[in-house]
Amino acid sequence: MSTPHPFRFGVTLFGATSRQEWIAKVHKVEDLGYSVLQVPDHLGNQFSPILALMAAAEASRTLRLGTLVLDINYRHLALLAKEVATLDLLSEGRFELGLGAGWIARESQMTGIPFDPASQRVGRLEEAVQVLKGLFSDGPMTFAGRSYSLNGFEVFPKPFQHPHPPLLLSGGGKRMLSIAGRYADIITLNPPVAPDGNSLDMAEATTAATTQQITWIREAAGDRFAQIELGNFVIGGIKTEREQQGDPRITALFRSRTTGELQSPQGIYTLVGSVDQICDQVLANRERFGISYIGVLEQDLETFAPVVARLSGK
Repeated sequence: MSTPHPFRFGVTLFGATSRQEWIAKVHKVEDLGYSVLQVPDHLGNQFSPILALMAAAEASRTLRLGTLVLDINYRHLALLAKEVATLDLLSEGRFELGLGAGWIARESQMTGIPFDPASQRVGRLEEAVQVLKGLFSDGPMTFAGRSYSLNGFEVFPKPFQHPHPPLLLSGGGKRMLSIAGRYADIITLNPPVAPDGNSLDMAEATTAATTQQITWIREAAGDRFAQIELGNFVIGGIKTEREQQGDPRITALFRSRTTGELQSPQGIYTLVGSVDQICDQVLANRERFGISYIGVLEQDLETFAPVVARLSGK
């Protein structure tokens, strides 16, 4: 059996009301021992990720900086590659490039950005990964694909990390996770997108579903599976069972859309209990699934910190 990856913990921040507040949040994430500061990429009430992460790079000393995840439908790849390489260079190699196919239909409906069927979006993402890896290499790139076309274009600057910043892909379904298995350095698991196109199907947040996801990744990755870092996001913290049942986020995410009953997500996408209980579950998830990279939301930043202090890097 391969040696497990050491634990890393990340925090997702959406923004702030001022520069001072943003810098204070960055300092708190770093001071509490988290490894990565992550910014998502949506068109609602949040910062622009690349610019926010550049400010975070200036305000921090050790934090790695990640996008969770950049929607490739919002940017031309040539410009995206230039922004990514610039951020990686100016942060001296602390950037992690998370990419996604886009999944929230209402954002496209509000902005007029085309929202193609999932099969087209996922196919476009696979092509985008190949293009970006080529652009980060030395020399100009020529490419003719279904979605992208380049004719002798070369990105300047080149990224600080070689051959490129670590690539993170996130997914829940077989096709997306198979692509991730072939190309990604980091894979974050999540349940598949619900039929409404605007939420995740948390009814699939089960042990059996997670086992199937790992199988898909392993089959696609082949010999490189051991090098892939597996992760997921969690909701929770140091809470009693009663506090867990009263958490509106858990109720909203895990209530069945068909029966109205609350699912039982404990252990994979929620980690609730004492410090010892949560640490035991995190260790068990790494033993069973290989999950070593855990992301939490800003609301759980402080309550989850004792777990980070105990397990980070181990």
